[in-house]
Amino acid sequence: MPGGSYIALSGLHTRQEQLDRLASDIANASTAGYKMTRTSNNQANRPQFEAVFQSAIDVTTGGRRLDTANGSITASGRDMDVAIEGQGFFVVETPTGTRYTRNGHFVRSAAGQLTTDDGSVVQGTKGPLAIGTGKVDVAEDGTVSVQNSEDGAPQQVGLMNLYRFPNPGGLKAQGGNYCSETATSGSATQSQAGLNGTGVLRQGYSEQSNVSVVDELVGLILAQRNYETNSRAIRVSDEMLQTVGQLIR
Repeated sequence: MPGGSYIALSGLHTRQEQLDRLASDIANASTAGYKMTRTSNNQANRPQFEAVFQSAIDVTTGGRRLDTANGSITASGRDMDVAIEGQGFFVVETPTGTRYTRNGHFVRSAAGQLTTDDGSVVQGTKGPLAIGTGKVDVAEDGTVSVQNSEDGAPQQVGLMNLYRFPNPGGLKAQGGNYCSETATSGSATQSQAGLNGTGVLRQGYSEQSNVSVVDELVGLILAQRNYETNSRAIRVSDEMLQTVGQLIR
């Protein structure tokens, strides 16, 4: 295979990864707290190919990073919805370990704990937040209180954890709108909402995805065109090789 075909083939692979990423972002455009990912392209020299084909510069996908830009915050009218206005992540305990998320669409479990839609338990500074069956109130600083009767005084049940990272763009997306820390993101640091640069909490509000559907659709069209161009280059290269082979015979 000529060096040019290797270049086109690497371009196909890179564009396929880009198409997969764009499709995922567009599919999650309406997912609360969803953060899209960004990628870059790198040049990869292949000395072993270059010695034979004279031309062997491949295109590879650069590292991915999480785009942690805040999405718009809109009123949901639902007491169990909590949005972070500013920096920080909620922390939840999942079957696969501790995870971080910006999705504050919470529910009350049968056991009376504050959880995500999939049952992952939201963590407070002293463990799971037990909210029982009463009316829940979440203050801007993360204080969680429950009023068990109409004439009863609210009782504080915990303080909702928020975490920050030295490089949040280095977090690894784990599916289900969850992230995990990596060596690139640095270790999580707990902070009370509203302090040390951490955002405040807004009860009854929901943070929207930070995906720009228009921008992603434009990127999808461009990636598809580039994919088709690389595919055409490989096809033309194959046709030329067949023609040369017939002439040699």
